[in-house]
Amino acid sequence: MNQERMYQVLLAPHVSEKTTILADSGNQVIFRVLKDATRAEIKQAVEKLFDVKVRKVQTTVVKGKAKSFGRIRGRRSDWKKAYVALEPGQDIDFLGGE
Repeated sequence: MNQERMYQVLLAPHVSEKTTILADSGNQVIFRVLKDATRAEIKQAVEKLFDVKVRKVQTTVVKGKAKSFGRIRGRRSDWKKAYVALEPGQDIDFLGGE
């Protein structure tokens, strides 16, 4: 995978109550990723960008919600989420603290 694609695969960390619990207990980090990203690309991007060892990657496509604003009906687009399990002892610190 080339350098440019590696930076495009990971869109953002996904932060919620569930992801915080997984990060603490299961040594997992959750990312929003491109819809066409493969597990191998995600693993390679996380290992190179954050200098950690990845044990396993699981992905899921989150279906967009139907929304309405007054009489106008619309739909949010679908997006892909990747659960990245890190090797024991590995950690990604997004805040940059100690």
